[in-house]
Amino acid sequence: MFGISLKRNGSQRSNGHGRNERAHLVDLRQVVKTYRSAAGSFTALKGIDLQVNAGQFMSIIGKSGSGKSTLINMVTGIDRPTAGQIVVDSTAVHTLNEEQIAVWRGRTVGVIFQFFQLLPTLTAVENVILPMDYCRRYPPGERAERALHLLEQVGMAGYAHELPAALSGGQQQSVAIARAMANDPPILAADEPTGNLDSRTAASVFRLFEGLAGSGKTILMVTHDDDLAGRAQCTLVLADGEIVDERVNR
Repeated sequence: MFGISLKRNGSQRSNGHGRNERAHLVDLRQVVKTYRSAAGSFTALKGIDLQVNAGQFMSIIGKSGSGKSTLINMVTGIDRPTAGQIVVDSTAVHTLNEEQIAVWRGRTVGVIFQFFQLLPTLTAVENVILPMDYCRRYPPGERAERALHLLEQVGMAGYAHELPAALSGGQQQSVAIARAMANDPPILAADEPTGNLDSRTAASVFRLFEGLAGSGKTILMVTHDDDLAGRAQCTLVLADGEIVDERVNR
């Protein structure tokens, strides 16, 4: 089943150290996320168990408020679990402090957002270089060449020196995908990456993800589009903070 393991009863436990016999690239055990405010508390994730192997392309669907974005935020370290364990690429993410998470994320996970999040004062190529500068993954003299190569991969080399405001939504998302690949992370996590695009542009951007999956990247993609979701290897269905179904598409 493409290495997906969904265990709702939480019967499989780790030894708590985060570096045990786990062979999965992404491994969540009994993950709970509760948000608290003056109005009360809301549990967005309720004991999620999920294992994903390297090289999988998984789509994540569910109604608004089902916990899709919260699940992605757990995997990327953008948010912290209230309880449970999150091990990604052999690192126990739930044990890291904020500074450690930032460094780990820069090297391990390329995050792609619905609204692109490109820095408006930097050109396309400068946006792609920025993660390399932060993580110092490549020598300074190689970063611009690598950024141009990544832009070429997503069909944006001709716009390398344009500011985001001069680009269409699909072009900005293509640059954002190139930026997410800057440090050659093993995982790409995309939260509604086509949600702000028209259907034709969304299909074009999705083809980029298919190509990356074909080259061996692990992709977790939240989407509201059932048709696009069905083109991933497998689909995870969330409802009310729980995994209620998984579908193998191909």
